[in-house]
Amino acid sequence: MADLSQRFNAPLYTVAEAARFVGVPTSTFATWGRGYTRDRPGGITSVGAPVVTFAPAPRGQASVPFIGLAEGLVLAAIREAGVPLQRIRPALALLQDELGFEHVLASKRLFTDGAEVLYDYAERTGDTPEGRSVRELVVVRHGQRVFAEVVETYLRGVEFDTKGYARLIRLPRYGTAQIVADPDRGFGQPIFTSGGARLEDVLAMFRSGEPLRVVSEEYGVPLPELEDAVRVALRAA
Repeated sequence: MADLSQRFNAPLYTVAEAARFVGVPTSTFATWGRGYTRDRPGGITSVGAPVVTFAPAPRGQASVPFIGLAEGLVLAAIREAGVPLQRIRPALALLQDELGFEHVLASKRLFTDGAEVLYDYAERTGDTPEGRSVRELVVVRHGQRVFAEVVETYLRGVEFDTKGYARLIRLPRYGTAQIVADPDRGFGQPIFTSGGARLEDVLAMFRSGEPLRVVSEEYGVPLPELEDAVRVALRAA
């Protein structure tokens, strides 16, 4: 297994790649990792601190480590739920403080205790924009406070190591295809769980003009999974 520090520090993905893997615009992922400063009417300046881990690198080169991808996956789930990040920044800061875990968005504690902390935050903040936004992420189901289904769907795709940090991510944009990012395989680049081929290698062969059946046989990827991966790639093109 890759050294834990490597998962935090080794730049594996460009911002554009990381954004594509979790299904958000490149500009959005860049803002998550670099923060922002915006001038608003009335001479007001709003500042948003980074919430995703980036590694130092020249612009345009790989700068997102594996842990940053895991954090981005969680934010993509929140975005998919229709909740603006600026509305829940205070809640995310509270998660970090109360759970006492660095990089909490990439930690198992988020999945085991995060919904409870966020629900309590929403109750304390009442009928405010922040409180209402958090309530869109957390629901009460069978007497337990859990994440809403759209968020859970993303979060179920993460596996953790014995220290409680993400070690494998099932990418969320696919229906049939089982594609994962694993820093121990393929230098962290997405691979098919069936056959272990890198997604980009498979797509490159298809783009060269080879029939899907031939690509499927060459890389050992089941045809339905290959068709699914191609559909996603064409939508993103």
